[in-house]
Amino acid sequence: MSDTQQRIHALVNSNDILLFMKGNASFPMCGFSGRAIQILKACGVDTKTLTTVNVLEDEEIRQGIKEYSNWPTIPQLYVKGEFIGGSDIMMEMYESGELKQVLDTQD
Repeated sequence: MSDTQQRIHALVNSNDILLFMKGNASFPMCGFSGRAIQILKACGVDTKTLTTVNVLEDEEIRQGIKEYSNWPTIPQLYVKGEFIGGSDIMMEMYESGELKQVLDTQD
């Protein structure tokens, strides 16, 4: 495992809710990242306590997270070390109520 993959693995496993995104929870830098934050807020996640990784600040993480998850796009949500998906999957799970259930079990 490369240094970047080890860094990503450590981040994923040490945070209950982790969002790799463009920008941060207070200032998303793309529409998809903004939508991901809005979905999390709608599920009752306090964005002040949400851990985010701004992939625009680290090119190795930006590319490495795509390999780590085998998922080509950002944002990417992880809950309790498990890859949930990007903003489209988050929206589908939110609409079905499944995302709130997943998030509620992390307490």
